[in-house]
Amino acid sequence: MLTASLLLTAELAAGAFVGAFHAPSRAASAPLSASMVLAPFDGESMVSVPPGVLKTNSRGAPWVEQRARPRRNRKSETMRRMVRENQLSPADFIYPLFIHEDNSNVLIASMPGCERHSLASMVAEAKDAWQYGVRSFVVFPKVDDALKSNRGEEAYNPSGIVPRAVAMLKDALPDSIVCTDVALDPYSSKGHDGIVENGKILNDATIEQLCKQSVMQAKAGSDIVAPSDMMDGRVGAIRDALDSEGFTEVSILAYTAKYASAYYGPFRDALDSHPGFGDKKTYQQDPANGREALLEARLDELEGADMLMVKPGLPYLDVILRLRQESSLPIAAYHVSGEYSMLKAAAERGWLDERKVALETLTCFKRAGADVILTYYAKQASKWLVEDGMLG
Repeated sequence: MLTASLLLTAELAAGAFVGAFHAPSRAASAPLSASMVLAPFDGESMVSVPPGVLKTNSRGAPWVEQRARPRRNRKSETMRRMVRENQLSPADFIYPLFIHEDNSNVLIASMPGCERHSLASMVAEAKDAWQYGVRSFVVFPKVDDALKSNRGEEAYNPSGIVPRAVAMLKDALPDSIVCTDVALDPYSSKGHDGIVENGKILNDATIEQLCKQSVMQAKAGSDIVAPSDMMDGRVGAIRDALDSEGFTEVSILAYTAKYASAYYGPFRDALDSHPGFGDKKTYQQDPANGREALLEARLDELEGADMLMVKPGLPYLDVILRLRQESSLPIAAYHVSGEYSMLKAAAERGWLDERKVALETLTCFKRAGADVILTYYAKQASKWLVEDGMLG
């Protein structure tokens, strides 16, 4: 004898096959006990697949006549690795390192796991990352307020923190690639990427300072200069300045599509470089624009850029793809501080598996078309890849 739950199931099933539903009468709808509601369904014989939907193979099992079955290429980890379209490697990463003049490190509250390094600690951290395959680094300085000015002259001081950091990294790891940021905001008393006059950011006057900064960095040993300022025409001017000084082999990684994004907050905490007034929307790109990035890419390529960067990364995968389709140059993506910190916060609360989500995120950059990824996860992700045996 069927329980009340099975009678109800049978009535529903019968109604479904005849195209009608007959609600049980109020008299018959006595409250169901927990044991009735949770009773296992054993009415398999009352449910069937309509004739013709499935066939039966020679073994008597259900058979769908479909020759192409994409799941065959997913049937084992070995198979999935064999046909995988994109593979992460430590060689893909550039590891950003925050530096300051203090002899001790300072944790960055809004970026768990990151800190401002003393120069000695910076070298130690780079060496630690090196053992997991990380070969490229970029340094970002926290500059003392007393050294800041509207024209950012400290940016090209040959005795400043950045040239000393570059020299130390190249001395400790001669085969490493050291990148340097080209922009005035860490050195600006106004917190902007360029010289300020009457509330406006001067384009050409700023470029003169950026050229001095780039040449100074090249003299210190920088392998790649990375102008992040978004001034019009700065890539061509920097290229000419470097070449005229004999630095024809120093590369330019252009921040081609750098958006006026709200994702940069933790980074600005790290460098204490929040804008002193207003925002950066008159020189960084509007987040609503995609085609504009193609214009910037064409200009940077014509001016002599060696690589093109999109920043931020994850919310702008479409822009990475557009640049990949438009240009033959290597494309870089910056997995920025806000993206990193959101993942960290969710992982700390147990909402996400940090390891899996971080590696998935970095793989998405590759899938979208990025050849190079700047990420604060560079060392940790490389360590995970080694532990997972993904580099063999």
